[in-house]
Amino acid sequence: MANSITYLSLLIILCYLSLSTPVTFSSDNQTDLLSLLHMKAAIINVDSLDSWNQTTHFCSWEGIRCGHRHPNRVVAINLQSHGLVGSLSPHIEFSNNSFSGPFPRNVSQCSNIVYLNLIDNSLSGVIPPEIGVLYKLEDLGLGTNELSGHIPQSIGNLTSLGQLSLRSCGLSGEIPESLIQLDRLIYIQLGENNLIGTIPPGLFNISTIVRFGVANNELEGSIPSTLGLTLPNLKILILGGNQISGRVPVSLSNASSMEQLVMSNNSFTGPLPRFGGLSRLRFLGVAQMSIEDDINFVSSLINCTNLQILEAGYNILHGQIPNTMANLSIHLYALQISTTQVYGKIPRDIGNLVGLTDLDLSNNNLEGHIPDGIGKLSNLHRLSLGGNRFTHQLPSSFGNLNLLIELDLGRNNFSGVVPQSLRNCTNLLNLNLSRNNLNGPIPREIMYLSSISIFLDLSFNAFTGSVPFEVGSLINLAYLDLSNNMLSGLIPNSISSCRSMEQLYLNGNLFQGQIPEGLSYLMGLQDLDLSQNNLSGLIPNFLSELHLLQLNLSFNRLQGEVPKLGVFGNKSAISLQGNNELCGGISELNFPPCPLPKSSKKNLSTALKILIPIATVVAFLCLFIFLYKRKKPNNNLSSLPSFFETLFFRLSYADLIKATEGFSETNLLGVGRFGSVYKGILDDVHHTLVAVKVLNLIVKGASKSFTAECNALRGIRHRNLVKVLSVCESIDFQGNDFKALIYEFKANGSLEKWLYHNNEQDISNTQVQNLNMIQRLNIAIDIAQAIAYLHCGTDSVIVHGDLKPSNIVLDHDMTACVGDFGLAKIISNMLPPQESASSSTIGIKGTIGYVPPEYGTSDLVSTKGDAYSYGILVLEMFTKRRPTDDLFKDNLNLHNFVSAAMPDRVMEIVDPIFQIGSNMNSNQIKDCMASILSIGVSCSSDMPRDRLSMIDVVNELHKIRSCYLAEVS
Repeated sequence: MANSITYLSLLIILCYLSLSTPVTFSSDNQTDLLSLLHMKAAIINVDSLDSWNQTTHFCSWEGIRCGHRHPNRVVAINLQSHGLVGSLSPHIEFSNNSFSGPFPRNVSQCSNIVYLNLIDNSLSGVIPPEIGVLYKLEDLGLGTNELSGHIPQSIGNLTSLGQLSLRSCGLSGEIPESLIQLDRLIYIQLGENNLIGTIPPGLFNISTIVRFGVANNELEGSIPSTLGLTLPNLKILILGGNQISGRVPVSLSNASSMEQLVMSNNSFTGPLPRFGGLSRLRFLGVAQMSIEDDINFVSSLINCTNLQILEAGYNILHGQIPNTMANLSIHLYALQISTTQVYGKIPRDIGNLVGLTDLDLSNNNLEGHIPDGIGKLSNLHRLSLGGNRFTHQLPSSFGNLNLLIELDLGRNNFSGVVPQSLRNCTNLLNLNLSRNNLNGPIPREIMYLSSISIFLDLSFNAFTGSVPFEVGSLINLAYLDLSNNMLSGLIPNSISSCRSMEQLYLNGNLFQGQIPEGLSYLMGLQDLDLSQNNLSGLIPNFLSELHLLQLNLSFNRLQGEVPKLGVFGNKSAISLQGNNELCGGISELNFPPCPLPKSSKKNLSTALKILIPIATVVAFLCLFIFLYKRKKPNNNLSSLPSFFETLFFRLSYADLIKATEGFSETNLLGVGRFGSVYKGILDDVHHTLVAVKVLNLIVKGASKSFTAECNALRGIRHRNLVKVLSVCESIDFQGNDFKALIYEFKANGSLEKWLYHNNEQDISNTQVQNLNMIQRLNIAIDIAQAIAYLHCGTDSVIVHGDLKPSNIVLDHDMTACVGDFGLAKIISNMLPPQESASSSTIGIKGTIGYVPPEYGTSDLVSTKGDAYSYGILVLEMFTKRRPTDDLFKDNLNLHNFVSAAMPDRVMEIVDPIFQIGSNMNSNQIKDCMASILSIGVSCSSDMPRDRLSMIDVVNELHKIRSCYLAEVS
């Protein structure tokens, strides 16, 4: 048999051979058996078809179903998500049987196959035109593969076809006109390909169609005005992401069965039809088009009582926002009408829409005050009202929105003070109050919101007074903008605690005094703007030691010599104008040279007092270089600067000896693959508690682990990631190399201990047993947020590579943080969000039970690998069963164990503690658990394409938590 024999072509051969009368075949119909065996022989990963062997009848093989009238004839083949690899070639060869000539034209007795599903595999090549021979085929699924070429005209011969799925296949060319012959079609899905041209109008005359999807292609032209009449059974119409133009057909308002109508990202013009008669409509997407209409079209949707999502932004909508918007469906959870020309006030009864989790009315012309009713939207996760003309004070009712993750009120005309009630919004990641007329002091309550980790923007207001000392509580914050206010006093040194800071803007205020030493601790700082203040004194040298990309110190009263190192060596990266007493620096800055000190006995005496200690230090350095070179004569001196940086600007080996009491066993927190972790107390002003990870450099890969962790953690900041405070790369007192990472200490230890406490001394059994469902759900959300940030939240795509309970640590308030980046990989710097990126790396490693199956056969890492590990971790958290449990033998694993119990027997497999002491009834607990575990099952699917992205996981878990809290209350 030639290697070119592949799956689809072997199915076609069933049709061909059924027309002949082979003399050597038994009544068991050896034709089908032989063809299936040849199919298996052409598959690369035969493990997925273990049951395909001759010890059992082929009708009982996995994915095979035989008929009732002809019990030994194959009627259905379902190999969806089996990891099949090969091509859809039309070339057929048999080793013991052969035939020649064209495929038969008379197919009156052709194959009995009615169902063929190869969706979600890795098949490549073109769809062979001979597929048209399978004339009895009712369901053809080739979606989510890696095909090429055009849709063959011969598919039009499959006149029995009811379902056609060619979604996300990589197909190109035009949609063939022959498809209009498929007059029994119910589902047609051609989305996410590279199709061009127009949609054949005849497709819109196939009255049986229920689902029609062609989204995200390059289709153009218009759609028939009678579409809503000629497709009376249409439930789902998805045309988004093309270049379709013309009017949105008015006849769609008569499509009474419609549930999803998505036309966004096209070139439709004119007004929208009134869809009020579509009582089943759940999703209406008409955003980002060229629609010109009055916003009152929203009033027509009041009768759409099942509506869940309304997206209508980025259109030419005008008119006054109607009060009837508050009467939309109570099931509505996403309302997006941004970037239009609508005006007026937010309806007073907006609080009626209690199901809303996402409300975006930004960049319109809305005005007036924010109604208190908005505080009734207790499920909101995102509220975006920026870029309008709102006035008056911010309502205190915002404090009721304690599930808010993002709040954007910037670019308005709000006045007065910021309400203290915002302190209740303890889940905020983003807060934007910029470009308003807010005044008074900055509320200390905002500075206590340590959850804010992405940005806090209070710029362009009229805040007065000093920056609260409590700014140091924002330990996870990456972006802080307090510019262009009337803040005064000193820049507080407490800002040194904001170790995650990357961008800091304090310009355009009235700050005075010197640049504070506390900024020297912000080792991740990239942009710093202190311009247009009254700062004085010298430019501190530590600014040249930070990894700054931009520095603006202009228009202050700074004086003295300008440093030359670091950012000061790049003229385009610094701004120093308006400081008339500066001197020196690089020549491109054109500052005058600094004057030499006057010679006198007094100056000589002063100089000696300075030079003697310096000479001592220099002598010590010379001695060190001698000893260092003597110990490692082949070592290149180019490595010494990094060592000196460690010696003077990082923690030393002696510091760590003192902090950990000589790395005593009483301070040992845990032992891992590449080293041990100790609890320590630094000898600093705050007596900071730390966790010190000491690398065992004898172990192969430990040094690479140290480098990987440093590289991965460089520049990433998130409240759910363990923070590296410092590093130590030195030699110990015996002259051996020494490497250590110093992390924040997390008071509640690892998730491993909470799940499997085993009478540990540091956590009581009572605490562990009371780790209830909401606590575990919160931990799952924290972990998901961290991994989503690694995948999509920075310029780089970072794969953690070793998610497991022992690498999750819990803070004093049970906030979970992901740690141990020793196996992390930076795999791309330019990838779109949510893409499952992959890149060839060094050998794949991980922990048994958490490593995705594809890592065993490939050297590729991907974000989907983290998704798999996360899914296993979620299943473990809620079943309290390790993936290596003795229960899991042969083909049974944690994923299959949970999947088999879903959803009816879910309470038989979860941790029994979830049924104790709950305010919810058993059905509510069961539904909640089923929702959580379904995410774990989806994430831990064998096929990467089946796994959810971590952004989707975060969104789904937030919805589950909202429902859970609503039920409990």
